[in-house]
Amino acid sequence: MNLVTTAQMRELDRRTIELGTPGIELMERAGRGIARVLLERHRAACEGGVLVVAGRGNNGGDGFVVARLLAKRGIRCVVVLLGERTALAGDARANADRWVKTRGKVVELTALDETARADLARHLAGAGLVLDGIFGTGLARPVEGLAAEVIALINAAAAGDRQALPGSKRARKGKRARETTGAPPTVVAIDVPSGLDADTGLPLGIGVRAHATVTLGAHKPGLVLPAAREYVGELALVEIGLAEEAFAAVAPLGTRGDARTLASLVPRRGAAAHKGSSGHLLVVAGAIGKSGAAILCGRAALRGGAGLVTVACTAEILPIVAASIPELMTDPVGERFSESAWRDRLGGKAALAIGPGLGTSPEAVRLVRWLVARADVPMVVDADGLNALAGDLAVVRRSRVPLVLTPHPGEMSRLTGLATSEVQARRIEHARMLAEKTGAVVVLKGSGTIVAGPDGRWSINASGGPLLGVGGTGDVLTGLVGSLLAQGLPPYDAARLGVYLHGWAGDRLALQLGDAGLLASQLADELPVARRELAAGGVALGGAVASK
Repeated sequence: MNLVTTAQMRELDRRTIELGTPGIELMERAGRGIARVLLERHRAACEGGVLVVAGRGNNGGDGFVVARLLAKRGIRCVVVLLGERTALAGDARANADRWVKTRGKVVELTALDETARADLARHLAGAGLVLDGIFGTGLARPVEGLAAEVIALINAAAAGDRQALPGSKRARKGKRARETTGAPPTVVAIDVPSGLDADTGLPLGIGVRAHATVTLGAHKPGLVLPAAREYVGELALVEIGLAEEAFAAVAPLGTRGDARTLASLVPRRGAAAHKGSSGHLLVVAGAIGKSGAAILCGRAALRGGAGLVTVACTAEILPIVAASIPELMTDPVGERFSESAWRDRLGGKAALAIGPGLGTSPEAVRLVRWLVARADVPMVVDADGLNALAGDLAVVRRSRVPLVLTPHPGEMSRLTGLATSEVQARRIEHARMLAEKTGAVVVLKGSGTIVAGPDGRWSINASGGPLLGVGGTGDVLTGLVGSLLAQGLPPYDAARLGVYLHGWAGDRLALQLGDAGLLASQLADELPVARRELAAGGVALGGAVASK
């Protein structure tokens, strides 16, 4: 699944029109596609009557097209326009006029006094389906005034909240069969639920809580981010004939990291494979009181498919690490940093995983910065490794090898100097900016983990859930990504696949455990089965979890 930002969508439309497809034709295609989806998926609701709530832009124009096409099929349609029809312009005005010429009904709404509010409430209560066409992808400011009031009434109607709908009693018996049922209307949004930021998935003050969204031309990132689920509902895409040349011109596009996209990345072992051919990962992790982080990281690396895993840790915790998993090799690290010792230690290693539980002592910070600057194998850096880099990202830019940085929002805040709330508000944007600034692949963890490459590519992960919200799961991810690097995957692919497998293993366990009670070691031990099923196309889960 490709994803386009608001700016890219605007450019796709512009270039397609310049290449010879009139805007009014794109609007007609959009309306035709939306009407088809409504009749295929929501026919019963449509037969109860359709209320189109239209804004003054192109989304409203799409709504007029849908009303005209549904009316031709015998569906009763009414359009409520937020504004005066004479104020419309361009393609939206042309389609509004065309609707009126077919004797279509338009209710012009310029303010919500008591009478207008009651009238709108009656229209909402009397509809089988409400089509939201107020705002599109271009919305960039908080929703206020009339639009905010109308969105609130739409949400109240969809929720069956009669107290919020003054004057919404059903019509008298015999007037309209639909109006006597008492069922709340189905709400479907055109392109993006009105009020939702198409890039972030967050409401700009208030947003329509749709049961379904029919997006146009291409998927938008905000529609697939977890934060938007309660607004978007069931998601459908309508192709409107955007030019292939336009897509090529606005690349790179984002992607959704799902089973279909990532299954081909799973490393396959040949018949003659052996431990040496599957990569040797060096894990640099752990300190007194944090031996578990090193153990989880090493365990996940083995479960993720690395042929050999060595944990380099302090002498104090080495016996604990060595006794925990017999398959792990260990290498004692002295109290004082020794460049020659570390050069020897790196010999024969295919990749590095640095940081979990390492601590923030001056020696730990010096070690991390030396490894990032001098090591000659790809590496993933997490936790205290990231803390050692905060405030001095120049060392990352000078690295001679590919890096994967895996911050959670708090660590991202320390790396960028931004408040955590700002990081969370524009996750895609800030992950891409840090990747561009450092030349590293950035994995911004959290619900809907973002993977961003320094070349501009980016992906939203589709797996995982609240069960993963427990200590140690980040250490598992570090070991898994390091394992995939050691097996030869390029950093961007290792990050995307690692994040997805990590989340999918959690989804499998959620079927047994629910949303709480996971041990991070259980997650590591689930990785081989998740890997096998992903390689086989997600047969065991039937795609339900894999593609959510």
